[in-house]
Amino acid sequence: MSEYIQVLTTVDSREKAEEIAGKLLNARLAACIQIIGPIKSMYWWKGVIEYSQEWICLVKTKAEMYNEVESMIKNSHSYEVPEIIAIPVIHGYDKYLEWLTSELKK
Repeated sequence: MSEYIQVLTTVDSREKAEEIAGKLLNARLAACIQIIGPIKSMYWWKGVIEYSQEWICLVKTKAEMYNEVESMIKNSHSYEVPEIIAIPVIHGYDKYLEWLTSELKK
């Protein structure tokens, strides 16, 4: 497993994205979070194709913190079943990864 991950979640408003980002940063569970949006999402939900406007949060953290990150996102999220997925960082600039590590809780 990769030491570093990027956790992805989508939310229904910029305010919710900023709320989740602030909580993760204040808890030192993330070193950086990028908020992208609005985007248009299309997905199956309860047998119907839904269309919605969403914002993506890209959370930079370490794999060992995933469970805490997931829990904090779930507890703050407005969706019944939020998208919370982790993508391993296969390679990264050494200085950036050192900075990322230094900004996370020990």
